[in-house]
Amino acid sequence: MTEESARSTDQAGLMPALHRLQDQLGYLPDHAIAQLAQAHNVSRAEVIGVIGFYHDFRRTPPGRRRLQVCRAESCQAMGSERLAAHICRQLGVDFGATTADGAVTLEAAYCLGNCACSPAIMLDGKLYGRVTAERLDALLTEEQPA
Repeated sequence: MTEESARSTDQAGLMPALHRLQDQLGYLPDHAIAQLAQAHNVSRAEVIGVIGFYHDFRRTPPGRRRLQVCRAESCQAMGSERLAAHICRQLGVDFGATTADGAVTLEAAYCLGNCACSPAIMLDGKLYGRVTAERLDALLTEEQPA
């Protein structure tokens, strides 16, 4: 095995390792990035580049609830921009941030696959369609699933 083929084999396992780690910890802390880089024979900058490229990876702890708002064209045409503005006002955060109390992390999604029922959101892994500001407020005030 050549050095280059060994390196590509090491790199091939990086994505699954990032997913496993985030599933375990909820995010990718700095100390883990250094360990992953060493284990996969890549630089820290390469690992950080991969994390930054994919929207699903987080470098900070998430809120207790995860709210994703579809920002794709179909949802935009059906009012997701107004919904997004409402959400940001209500939560007091912008996309990519977590509320000060750690309750909700707000994330942009670029298609939730629910175009026929736009605008769509995903809250705590559950997909909702035809979401209005009022419906969203009600969903956020419901008891968080255990």
